[in-house]
Amino acid sequence: MESELKYIGKKIVENQLKLAKNLGSLQGSEYSERLKYSDASKEQLIEWRSMLISYLGASLYGNKQEIEKKVKDWARMIGEYSIRNHVPLVDTLRALTYYRSVIWDAFTEELEKRQFAAITMLDVSKKIDPLLDSITEIFGDGFEKHNKNLMNIAYSALEELSVPIVPVYDNTAIVPVIGEIDPDRAKLIMDITLRESTKLNLKVLIIDLSGVPMIDETATHKIAEIINALKLTGVEAILTGIRPRIAQTIIRLGLDFQSFNIRGSLRQILNELQAR
Repeated sequence: MESELKYIGKKIVENQLKLAKNLGSLQGSEYSERLKYSDASKEQLIEWRSMLISYLGASLYGNKQEIEKKVKDWARMIGEYSIRNHVPLVDTLRALTYYRSVIWDAFTEELEKRQFAAITMLDVSKKIDPLLDSITEIFGDGFEKHNKNLMNIAYSALEELSVPIVPVYDNTAIVPVIGEIDPDRAKLIMDITLRESTKLNLKVLIIDLSGVPMIDETATHKIAEIINALKLTGVEAILTGIRPRIAQTIIRLGLDFQSFNIRGSLRQILNELQAR
């Protein structure tokens, strides 16, 4: 049994380059056309395919742990290549299935002539299939992490857009807050207002709450923290647009907003600032 596996494995390794070239013809013109514009040459792609085919062949007679490590390293390298060149995961996985096909197609006739036992062919699959499965898993993990990273970047950008800093006069800007203020968003507002106030050298920052339908006790405390943090950096924070329901909540909760600079409307404070 071992001698038969070794014979098959050696044949695969000896013919790795030929099989790698055959593999390219199986992958379809559309896939091949896309790879033409990648950052790897045709020769490089053939070399990478040849590497994996040699690993699969060596897995039939070589050291299992060493082969597994080489295969996993190969999978990570090719996964990064696919992500970097915007090759879809479905195409990357589909291309992987051809490795099994090209190996069996190339040796079917010879294996029939030598009349290998069916159990030998089963053992070949038992050694090769887990390696291909591990590659599939690594590809999937790599693409998932990449997509999560893109989502986080997009979400962060979207969050920042939800807290715009709008300069109106020299050293003066407005933060129009729209929507509910939960703890996470309150932290985002604080981070952005502190950062942009320093960046724009602001002296006055108007926090307009006209677009906030309602706030609870936690949100109210967070707003107070934002105002105090800005004050510590030398920025005068002015609240505008407090709706009657929000004012009632502040009174009902017994919160002290007397020390804060508050105006009834954005127009009112803009007129005052213009007059200055």
